[in-house]
Amino acid sequence: MEIYTDGGCSGNPGPGGWAYVIIKDGNLFAEKWGAEKLTTNNRMELQAVIAALEFLAMDEKKEEKIAVYTDSQYVQKGITLWLAEWKKKGWKTSDKKPVKNKDLWQRLEALAELFPLSWVWVKGHAGNKYNERCDELTRKAIVSL
Repeated sequence: MEIYTDGGCSGNPGPGGWAYVIIKDGNLFAEKWGAEKLTTNNRMELQAVIAALEFLAMDEKKEEKIAVYTDSQYVQKGITLWLAEWKKKGWKTSDKKPVKNKDLWQRLEALAELFPLSWVWVKGHAGNKYNERCDELTRKAIVSL
């Protein structure tokens, strides 16, 4: 199974949107988008992954391997590299500042523990079919406000 996600804002902060596309056995399994009136790009990138994993947590077998594709290095590096260090340091960054979006990082961590996940960074706006679809849905979400 593959999850593609994207998030963005019109202004940062500003109106934002997020989207996910889930591919199962090579076919479109699910897609969804959402929006918030005042948010940041990073919050929307995180929310996209959270929403996809929440959807799968409702009824999918938790043993199935899932690849999460994101064009956000903030999400990919955050979950694979930075999160453990932030927690060790009491949710502080390397320069001793509070971690931004801690609430979403905690939600994402809890959901990520339910599945065997791999985290893959993909270049945005580079012709990846499902990343482009997520970008299209994210823009649609922002316009919906």
